[in-house]
Amino acid sequence: MDEDYGQRLEIALGELLQRRTRHGLYAELVAGIGRGLDIRSYPVLSGLARCGNLTAVQLGTEIGLDRSGTSRHATRLEEGGLLVRRPDPYDGRATLLCLTEDGERVIALLRDRLAAILTERLGTWPAAEAESFVAGMERFVREQRTDPAPDESGEPPDASPGGAGRAPHRPGS
Repeated sequence: MDEDYGQRLEIALGELLQRRTRHGLYAELVAGIGRGLDIRSYPVLSGLARCGNLTAVQLGTEIGLDRSGTSRHATRLEEGGLLVRRPDPYDGRATLLCLTEDGERVIALLRDRLAAILTERLGTWPAAEAESFVAGMERFVREQRTDPAPDESGEPPDASPGGAGRAPHRPGS
């Protein structure tokens, strides 16, 4: 294997994950939706759709925001009718962020928009290259999921005292 694949991938992923790159894509995705959804609140809505009902702390850990930022964006989305706060049935002190039916519909629209954008961008590639890229990305992501996810301290779940790790995923209600 070419020894500089890792370095090339590091550079490409670094560029892809930069705020300016993400924000351009997010702006295209959320255009015209309103309801508290913008480039800053999109990760909250998207993360909630991917992870299920979570507290602001748990969701923030998943999407890379602190609790206050997550809560602030969640409040705007709640005012827009895209999510609600509900008591956590497993912890009476905690509040879960939950998508509403409208939030689910908006997520479906966003996923369709994103798929269309990606299809358009890959549409200029030769079919074999596009297929190879997508298959390779699917494999890369699948293989990364085999590593244990870090908890809030950045340690893998097994490294925390008692092996408790992060809170379990709780599917939507």
